Amino acid sequence: MAEIFDLVIKDVRVVRATASGVERADIGVKHGRIARVAPKIPNAEIRRSHDGRGQLAFPGVVDAHTHVGIYGPLAEDAVNESRAAVSGGVTTMLTYFRTGQYYLNRGGRYAEVFPEVLKISDGRYYCDYGYHVAPIAAEHLDEMETLATAHGVPSFKIFMFYGGYGLHGRAGDDEQRGFLMIGPEDHYDLAHFEFVMRSAARIRTAHPRLAEHISVSLHCEMADILNAYTRIVQKDASLTGLAAYSAARPPHAEGLAVAVAAYLAHETGCVNVNLLHLSSRKALESALTMARAFPHINFRREVTVGHLLLDVNTPSGAYAKVNPPIRPREDVEYLWSAVLDGQVDWIVSDHACCAEETKAAGKGAGDIWLAKSGFGGTEYLLSGVFSEGRRRGLPLHRIAALTSWNPARRYGLSTKGDLAPGFDADIVLLDPDRAFTVRAADSPSGQGYTPFEGQRLTGQVTATFLRGELAWHDGRVLGPPRGRYLRRPMPPPAI
Repeated sequence: MAEIFDLVIKDVRVVRATASGVERADIGVKHGRIARVAPKIPNAEIRRSHDGRGQLAFPGVVDAHTHVGIYGPLAEDAVNESRAAVSGGVTTMLTYFRTGQYYLNRGGRYAEVFPEVLKISDGRYYCDYGYHVAPIAAEHLDEMETLATAHGVPSFKIFMFYGGYGLHGRAGDDEQRGFLMIGPEDHYDLAHFEFVMRSAARIRTAHPRLAEHISVSLHCEMADILNAYTRIVQKDASLTGLAAYSAARPPHAEGLAVAVAAYLAHETGCVNVNLLHLSSRKALESALTMARAFPHINFRREVTVGHLLLDVNTPSGAYAKVNPPIRPREDVEYLWSAVLDGQVDWIVSDHACCAEETKAAGKGAGDIWLAKSGFGGTEYLLSGVFSEGRRRGLPLHRIAALTSWNPARRYGLSTKGDLAPGFDADIVLLDPDRAFTVRAADSPSGQGYTPFEGQRLTGQVTATFLRGELAWHDGRVLGPPRGRYLRRPMPPPAI
């Protein structure tokens, strides 16, 4: 008896990270998983079909670095920003969460906080989702094991620049404790970062099944350097806008932080380390040097689509303020050379929806020092990498690896990241010849503006399937929020 497929996506060019060629085929879906990839699946075996019209079929994008709920209520952000995600082919969002100001504006133990995060999230995401968690207070160190084993959160984050520097500027000890909502005996400093890494190493030893996926991610900037250079730059009238902000958070602050993080990883036996949103030549060169110095540490190097598509002269000015900063064109070109040379492991959006009234970028005629840090962009991740990457000669299978396969493997998303039998039917159709101009008005995001406004991109997402169901098609979201919380590591694909 012939196998009957719930859905067959007909006539697509299948892009896989694990194969350099592109196969023209149909994709058969059953019970939300890919069941067959083969030419011309017979109509007798098809319940529903979707005509792919020869478009490229990419694995659903795994946007492994987002900040849902940072500047707006989590309940609203989960809806609006996951809509934006599926409009750009993102089928899995991994979002960072911490205690303190922003997010839920709460301190305390994760035993109370994280169940609330999951409760608010349930039924609101249009794509599948998971969380990374930042241990902020000393009391969080002994909660890391429960987060990993009971809640499926094996990935943890350290914000190195918070040690003496706030989210938007300088902070004294009292201001810093208020911002992070930690007690008088707590210190968010290098010693705390060491203890986070030691806790991660202990979990790896205690739980061999999880060991491959227990990782620590770091935002690498040194607070002392930022404080000193911010004081200098603010007095220099020759520097304005994004160029001033880049100079106030100079690349060597990133490079030094990378080196410190690498040595701490070596000292603590924390072998899985993710170096987040490397924005400059100095940061990436430091990361490569540390990989040679400590070959036993399994480093992963991340860059963002913002740092690849924008530079300090972008017309959006203060609306493109982010940490670490948007850099001069020479840094952008170096990041692209590293991508092309295989020295970058994945590309993300660092999506942090910051609406106009919160961003305040227009106050003071676009004063860079008044604007909040961060912006959205998950909806432009795949098209941005495809458009600019293809122009520079980046092969299709490398695009699939950078946007899906690599982050899925690192973060324990075993059924994500490939178009092969047994994997979730997370499938993106992209028209490689369709050019479009980025307009914030066309995005489902709640942000209302975008630093990418006016950019001309070639390669547009026409359809996004989440586990075999259309979530986005020809410019509109379809159906209710179907996103599921992903406890990691997920079971392997059933083939």
